[in-house]
Order: sequence, then structure tokens, then C-alpha cells
Amino acid sequence: MPAAGRRRIVRSVIPAPDDILRHIPLFASLPEAELRAFAPLLREKRFAKGSMILMQGDPGDSLYLIAEGQVKVILIGEDGREVILSVLGPGAFFGEMSLLDDEPRSAHVVAMDDTTLLQLRREDFRARLRASPDVAIAVLRELSRRLRRADSTIGSLALRDVNGRIAHLLLDLAAEEGGDRITRRLTHATIAQMVGASRETVSRTLGALVHAGILRISRSEIVLLERAPLQQAAQRT
Repeated sequence: MPAAGRRRIVRSVIPAPDDILRHIPLFASLPEAELRAFAPLLREKRFAKGSMILMQGDPGDSLYLIAEGQVKVILIGEDGREVILSVLGPGAFFGEMSLLDDEPRSAHVVAMDDTTLLQLRREDFRARLRASPDVAIAVLRELSRRLRRADSTIGSLALRDVNGRIAHLLLDLAAEEGGDRITRRLTHATIAQMVGASRETVSRTLGALVHAGILRISRSEIVLLERAPLQQAAQRT
């Protein structure tokens, strides 16, 4: 079980909330007036690496935007095994489901780095939805995108072999960043938990891809040098 302490940390000053909102896909398409209306509603919260931010089953009363850092969304089985549903970095958000359906949190969220979040509470979120069709459309568009990604992930886990699942994940993460680079810091163990494989298998597969000149891996990023072999592997069942 990850460390459950909700520790706050002191960090450098982050940009103003409206500046952050401009770079978050959920809000980026909104008119300037809407961004200014949202900015005063956001509350900054900071968590140290390893802190539990949300727990599955907790009441859901807030949406969180990631200003700095990285988090993982996980499920923990009765045997203690951890399954990573997603890894989210700056510009991403989580917690929106509970704001819309009033149900408890569906997963744990843990800080993978020292992380700065912007909290938007349910009553403020719903007030803006009622006041602005632009906000409602933006939310629906982003939720639709997430549902499509979830369908794709489920299909990958069910139909592809390990090589295909790893290739699909790499292509998906690079697409989210809009290019051929994955800048999220992902260990082999983290990737293994995302694709349902052992760490050793992931290490062998990534090593083979690097040796073949398909990937370049450094401490700060994974670069997709050749997409075609990854796309072929992702299409095989």
C-alpha cells in the first residue's frame, strides 16, 4: 500500500491560475472571460512524493488540475497488488467523475513526485457549468476523449500480446504529448503495472527496441525513433 500521509510541502511559487488554465486541455479552448471567471475559484494544494492524494471510496467533492509534478491513478487488489490505470502530468486533471455523478472516488491517486495541484470544488464547478455552455461542451469533449482512450486500453489488454501492449502504450503516451517524445518519468516497474506484465519482460522488450534503433531512452524521456515497427506490433493480436 502506498504511503498514506497527506503531507504538504513548501515549493517555489507557481504561475497564476489563469496562466495554468491556458495550458490545460480542458480549459484551453475557453474564452478569456471564462478563464478569468475560473481562476479565483481554484485553491492550490501541494503534496510530497509518495503522498496519497485521493483514496478509493472517499466522497468526491473536488476536481484537481495538475500544475506541477506527476501522479498515478491506481487500484489495489485484496492481495496488495497495484494496478496502474494511468500516469498523469502537468496539464492533466482527475476527480471529475465524482463531481458529475456524486459517487465515491473510483481509484486511489498517489503523488509520484512533489506535486502541486489546483482544486476546484463541486459547487463552484457546477455553477460554472450552469453559467457557461462553453464550459459544459469542453467537459463533454474531454470526457468523450477519455472514454475513447479507456476503450482502446481495454482492447489492448484483452487482445494484444505483451509486445503489442507495450507498443500501444508508448504510442498512446507520445500522442498525448503531441509528438514522438514521452517526458513522463516512467520506470520499468510502472510500465509493467500499466500493461499487465512483469518488470523483467518490460525491461527485455524495451532493451530490444533500443538495440533495434526503434526507441531512445534517457533519464528524462523516451523518444520514438521509428513508429512503423511499434504500430505493427500494436496491431498484432
